[in-house]
Amino acid sequence: MNILVTGGAGYIGSHTAKQLAREGYTPVVIDHLQRGHRAAVKWGTLIQADVGDRIALDQAFQRYSIDAVLHFAAYAYVGESMQAPELYFRNNVLNTLNLLDAMRARGVQTIVFSSTCATYGHPRQIPITEDHIQEPINPYGESKRMVERLLHWYGEIYGLRWVALRYFNAAGADREGELGENHDPETHLIPLAISAALGDRDALEIYGTDYDTPDGTAIRDYLHVTDLAEAHLAALRYLHAGGSSTAFNLGTGSGHSVREVIDTVERISGRAVPVREAGRRSGDPPLLVADASKAARILGWRAQQSSLPEIIQTAWNWKLKNPESETVATDSAN
Repeated sequence: MNILVTGGAGYIGSHTAKQLAREGYTPVVIDHLQRGHRAAVKWGTLIQADVGDRIALDQAFQRYSIDAVLHFAAYAYVGESMQAPELYFRNNVLNTLNLLDAMRARGVQTIVFSSTCATYGHPRQIPITEDHIQEPINPYGESKRMVERLLHWYGEIYGLRWVALRYFNAAGADREGELGENHDPETHLIPLAISAALGDRDALEIYGTDYDTPDGTAIRDYLHVTDLAEAHLAALRYLHAGGSSTAFNLGTGSGHSVREVIDTVERISGRAVPVREAGRRSGDPPLLVADASKAARILGWRAQQSSLPEIIQTAWNWKLKNPESETVATDSAN
């Protein structure tokens, strides 16, 4: 089967393209390369185009006889979305509408969408289940929620079959060292902590040390990117087997604090991570942990390699192998 992977030159999309190829699918990547990396497209064809380009989409669907879509193409910086919301609604929502119309025109009825726990907003219960109310607190989360509504209505009216995967904190790197986390700018905690350990940045900023958590720092549910890639294939198989359209949380069900992450980076690297403490950022909840039991029950998916040491070891190995990857950040993670 030929699978269109939008945003397949990015972090999660490229790992998933590799997994698709391993399992006998043929990935066809479409990415404008503004934030992705050409070198990350090592499996399948690369079409350098924007998902908002209807002509490019029509040509891709026709030329490669696309059977299904894995949709990763989106901007994903919370801070940036608060400064330029129009960028997020145009790229994340309008471009997805263009993609759905192109799919409909070509009779492609199956899509797995890269959603996010940011659609939930401030958690009212922990762990977070899929029926938790969706009240995003930033345009990034709102844009993803809007796409979920698009999927719902295209399903109701046009018969689109879809899965939305709401994942928590993607982290880690490909075990073979072929792919890793290389954002520009980098905003995620683990690569920033590794960069601080290597001396590539003066210090890791910790936003908030007075949360109501055991060590005062925020707690997040970290999921290895390869586990995440495998979840997309599980969702694809589920839809092809006739499964109903729905959303799934992806996570481990346990959380780790910022200080736990720092301690683990120091233990694995054998180096100190210099830190600089700062006040809380507006909108950062103290605790985000997934209830992923629905994915286990229906998709047969569970995180298999997402212990914190495993995640950080793979990220550390990849960074040592790729020392020139992006390390400058404008918006540190909590």
